Formats: sequence, C-alpha cells, structure tokens
Amino acid sequence: MGSNAVDDLIEASSGVHYSGFHMEQPRTQEIEQPTTSIDDSFHKQPFIIGVAGGAASGKTTVCDLIIEQLRDQRVVLVNQDSFYLTLTPEELTKVHEYNFDHPDAFDTEKLLRVVEKLKHGQAVDIPKYDFKSYKNDVFPLRRVNPSDVIILEGILIFHDPRVRDLMNMKIFVDTDADVRLARRIRRDTAEKGRDIGMVLDQYSKFVKAAFDDFILPTKKYADVIIPRGGDNHVAIDLIVQHIRTKLGQHDLCKIYPNLYVIQSTFQIRGMHTLIRDAHTTKHDFVFYADRLIRLVVEHGLGHLPFTEKQVLTPTGSVYSGVDFCKRLCGVSVIRSGESMENALRACCKGIKIGKILIHREGDNGQQLIYEKLPLDIAERHVLLLDPILGTGNSAVQAISLLLKKGVPESNILFLNLISAPQGVHVVCKRFPRIKIVTSEIEIGLNDDYRVIPGMGEFGDRYFGTDED
Repeated sequence: MGSNAVDDLIEASSGVHYSGFHMEQPRTQEIEQPTTSIDDSFHKQPFIIGVAGGAASGKTTVCDLIIEQLRDQRVVLVNQDSFYLTLTPEELTKVHEYNFDHPDAFDTEKLLRVVEKLKHGQAVDIPKYDFKSYKNDVFPLRRVNPSDVIILEGILIFHDPRVRDLMNMKIFVDTDADVRLARRIRRDTAEKGRDIGMVLDQYSKFVKAAFDDFILPTKKYADVIIPRGGDNHVAIDLIVQHIRTKLGQHDLCKIYPNLYVIQSTFQIRGMHTLIRDAHTTKHDFVFYADRLIRLVVEHGLGHLPFTEKQVLTPTGSVYSGVDFCKRLCGVSVIRSGESMENALRACCKGIKIGKILIHREGDNGQQLIYEKLPLDIAERHVLLLDPILGTGNSAVQAISLLLKKGVPESNILFLNLISAPQGVHVVCKRFPRIKIVTSEIEIGLNDDYRVIPGMGEFGDRYFGTDED
C-alpha cells in the first residue's frame, strides 16, 4: 500500500465511531460472518437517571431542562406517578384518608418490569393515571420506545433498592418546604380541581410526614443534589455535560469504571482501518501501530498520580503545574508486548522495563515460562504492555505474578490497543482496582478464541515473521 493511498484512507475515514460491536457488519459474500456468543451484558445499555425530591420541588422542570439540552440524544421520561395503584371501591369511599405519598401507593413491580424492558431494547406501554377517578387504566396507554437516556422521576424513586440499582446517576432536587407547599397549592387547585382547604389538610396529614419519613431519607443515595431545582441552571449544565461524557463512552466503561477507551477521532479510526487491513504492508503496519501505541501510552500516563509543583518561568512569573510520577516501570508480555516498549521509552526517559513470557496451552490454558522484573517493582507503578486483550487468560497470569511480587493492584495500569469484551470482563471482575486503557473494544472472540474483527497475529505482523 503506497503512502498516497495511506493518506487518502485516513482522510476518507469518517462517521461517528462507537466501537466495533455497535456497528452492523457488511452483508457481502466476500466477508464471512464470524460466529460469536455475545451475551446480554454486551447489549448497548441506556443511561438511566433517577430524579427524586419532595412534591413540587421542581423535579419535572429539572427533567425538562435536561431533555431540552440533550436534544441530540433519544431521551424518554418515565414518571413514577404513572404507576399509582388503582384505588379499590372501599378506598374510593375514603379517598381523603388515602396516603398518596406512601411507598405502598405505587406499583413498583410494574415499574421495574417496564424499566427492565426499556433497558433491554424493548418498547413498552406505560399506563396513564387519572387523579380524578384514581385509576391507572386510562386508554390509550403511552407507547415508549427504547432510548439512549431514560429519566425516572418521582418522589419515591430512590426508595426501593431494586429501582436504585438500575440507575447510572441519581439526582435529588432539594427545595425549601415553604416553596414546595406554595407550588403544591397552585398545582393541585389548578390541575386536580381541589380546593385550598383540601390541599392543606392532605399536606398536614400525609405529605409533610411522608417527606420526613420516606423521601428525605433517600437524599443520602443521591450522586448530585440540586438546590433550588430548575432555577439552578449551573448545576443542570454540569449534569448534562457529565451525561454527554458518559454517553460518549463505550458501554463497558459504564459497567467497569476502571476501563478507559481513548476518545476516537477520524485519525484514530483511519489508523485502525490500516492496521486491520490484511493487505497493509509491514512498513505501514508498524508505522501506524506505533502511532496508536504512543497515543495509548500517553493516555495511560495521564492516569498516574502527580504532585503539584511551581516553577519560575523565563519572564520571572510563577507557573503552578504538576510533577510527573517518578517511580515507574514497564512490563511487556513477550513478544507482542515488546512492540510497545519504544513508545514507553519515548515518553518516560530511562524507564526500567521487565519481561514476562506466557505460553498458550491448548484452547484456554496458560503457563508462565519466564519472568525478569525490576527488584524494587513492589515500590513502583507498573505499566503492563500487551497490544491485544483477548480471553484475558494471559493478562490474569501476568497480573497475578505482579501481585505475587508485591505490586499493589491499584498500582497496575494495563495498556493495549484492542480489547475483546470477554477479556475485559475477566480482568475487571478478577482485579477491580487495576486500570485498563485501550483504543477500541472489539466485537468478541470466535470459536478459536481469536479476537474479531481483530488484526491477526500482532507480533508476527509487527516483527515481520508472517512473511515468507
């Protein structure tokens, strides 16, 4: 592949990139579809936000502002009010004695079923509750399609731990009690046809007590507390920015906070296209693999601890910056991991680099053959180098050896170019305190435990041993 063709390919690489298994595979006769068993955990998951707070605290306003600012995403709002239980004939005769702010007033089981279906990509029909007839079977039902973001809003949306566990972010809208009461009076008299006396009577009997007993205690579960509700535009802007960041992450990053996928650009996508092409020459493969490796290494170094440092500039001014972490070493998994050593040396002058050789036995077994590591490795932050994370078995062997040598798990940073979801699951579940930095998440593994779409035997292609 000539240099002009290479440049043209990078320039032509376009389109938003969400990683391999979010994209449909080409349906052509020339490309054989691999057979993989990707379980349900790899399904693209929506970002679920819970918004709780007292009645008339401004929850709906907050939700509306979030939806308005996320106009480039598919967002659906699910109100807990839709899941009020239909009152029995006996309860209807004493409706003024019924506590609508109690957890037992809601059909939480139905709410859970609805959210689980939306979470797994299924459309649902949500009931409508009539506050005049006190029934939740008003037709037509509200049809809700799967979305990128699901907002669950309600006074007691944090009360049930099963509902809380579904949420990626929990927001509590904290508004002064007098303001909430004033808003409630205006809303209930205008929208629900109640007189002021009825509203105040219900507030004193049920609403205030329920807030103190059931709603306020759930404030401790919130990730974000918004004072003043919808009037707090600064807080809402920050929340929307955070949501956008999370939506741009790979799904596995939402499951494992210790997994980092570097943000894709057209240049990165173009380089991946080149090194994955079976017809790319060794010279071009090495050149663009080195560029990608350097980006991964630089990103990985950004996750190391630092200390604040002030320096005097040539203008006589003081610059407040940071000092790099100095107690580092690299460890490459022979032999493809050795391809990452030059990039690490280019970024970290004089860094020590150890070696680990792990032999593959059969389909799934691994055996440690050789290791040579710095004697003081237990006192260092370790950058473990291996371009491909496949089954995760080699990584488990290497990390287990480092732990045996006394390296704290939180001091290990695993750097690779591509990662199969199966390997990510294995490593992150076994070692939840290490950090993994990669440039792309793959579709998965085929029946021969090879990463797909992958890039072939990386070591052979990089070092030229696949040539005749």
